Amino acid sequence: MVGADTAWIIVATALVLFMTLPGLALFYGGLVRSRNVLSVFMHCYAIACLMSILWLACGYSIAFGGEGLLWGGLGKAFLAGVDADTVAGTLPEVLFFAFQMTFAIITPALIVGAYVERVSFGFVLLFSGLWMLLCYAPVAHWVWGGGMLADGGIFGETGVRDFAGGIVVHETAGLAAIVLALMLGRRRDATKPPHNPGFVMIGAAMLWVGWFGFNGGSQLAADGGAAMALTVTHISASAASLTWALWERIKYGKASLVGIVTGTIAGLASITPASGFVGPVAALVIGGIAGILCQETVVVMRNRLKIDDTLDVFAVHGVGGIFGTVMIAVLGAGSWAAQLGSLLIVGVFTVVMTFVLAAVARALVGMRVDVETETTGLDLAQHGERAYDITS
Repeated sequence: MVGADTAWIIVATALVLFMTLPGLALFYGGLVRSRNVLSVFMHCYAIACLMSILWLACGYSIAFGGEGLLWGGLGKAFLAGVDADTVAGTLPEVLFFAFQMTFAIITPALIVGAYVERVSFGFVLLFSGLWMLLCYAPVAHWVWGGGMLADGGIFGETGVRDFAGGIVVHETAGLAAIVLALMLGRRRDATKPPHNPGFVMIGAAMLWVGWFGFNGGSQLAADGGAAMALTVTHISASAASLTWALWERIKYGKASLVGIVTGTIAGLASITPASGFVGPVAALVIGGIAGILCQETVVVMRNRLKIDDTLDVFAVHGVGGIFGTVMIAVLGAGSWAAQLGSLLIVGVFTVVMTFVLAAVARALVGMRVDVETETTGLDLAQHGERAYDITS
């Protein structure tokens, strides 16, 4: 099965990159005002490029370079000692490097949704680079690289269960989003609706397809486990889409396109940590609950807490990933101590590290754009381009 494993993970790697470029870019880009759509595209594209180089330089080594409790060291910086013949399990290690690189790309890209329409491009690049290396990569090591939260770590022989990133990707991105939203403050005009719901739907559909590589590829093999992960991913997304739309219809009298596709993402995020440990019926339950849970969190964040996490990164990704991680214990596929303890440890670390790194980046390059730039839009002011002839 070695050749089949390699072929499948090559495809999965392309699918996960497809999630960011163009999936996430279109999903986020459609949700902002037309004067800021190119800035969102630019953020996603530049993050993909920068994270790729930093993952090669030392990110991969920090996450997967060794089995220390806290980090993997720098022994594999710039892929030292790795060539086309080096293997990791049944895969060429360079392919495992590339697959994990796409996760290191999309995680800081998810955070973009928290600060769109009011943050400087320099801050995006500096913060994202620092955050991936000093927050994401260590957490990836703790959970997936043989670190302190894995089997044989601080929780004993049975460590945390996080199949494809409920903690590593979604909790970290979601909590970072809250920290940055609070540091930035609310937008000066947050009343404008999404400028292009069609973009939102197309981007969400691309994310849905790409998520088969995200979760199915995390099996790291072409076998029944990968097929089951792919299947439960689809079932959870379908269930959450429908319950989100139904809950909207009950509460507001109409089910929206933006709502149903946001439900899709909630279902995908929620099944991500559990996709290697549950079957279709459990996925139906997880997705069905997630569609309502994440929607209600959006309402609490916007209307009660007044936190301008612009595109609901915490409510959808953060809450979804945390919920799915807890459900692993509920369904008996992991220990309560490891699941809850890991969520707490990673949560505290992420909040503190995000605040520190954002403060450093703000001191060096600034953070929020000026009033005029925010009013006229980031596309023209920051990038000298405009997607449309009219502003909205």
